[in-house]
Amino acid sequence: MKISSQNSIINIEGNIKSLADFQDIKNTIDATTEKYKDITININDSISVISSVIGYFNKLVLKDNINIKINVGSKKLSELFDDLNLTTIFKVKTL
Repeated sequence: MKISSQNSIINIEGNIKSLADFQDIKNTIDATTEKYKDITININDSISVISSVIGYFNKLVLKDNINIKINVGSKKLSELFDDLNLTTIFKVKTL
C-alpha cells in the first residue's frame, strides 16, 4: 500500500490489508486533520478495508467531528461500505 496527501486530499493506492497499513493511514490522516476538518480520502484500488481502519474512520466522524468523504475505485469496496450501512456516514462514492 502507498499513501500520499496534498492539502485535505488523501490518496491510497494498493490493498489495505495489514496493521502497518492502518498505522500509515492513521498517521497521515492525523497530520491532515490538524489543519482540515473536511477531508477526502481516495481509495483507488483496494477491494477491502481492515476493520481497524473502518473503526478509525467512525471515530473521526462520530467523536472528532471530522467530515469525511470517501471515493472508492472498486465496486466491491463500495458494496462493502453499503453492506455495513456506512455509505451515508462516510459519503462514499464510486470513482
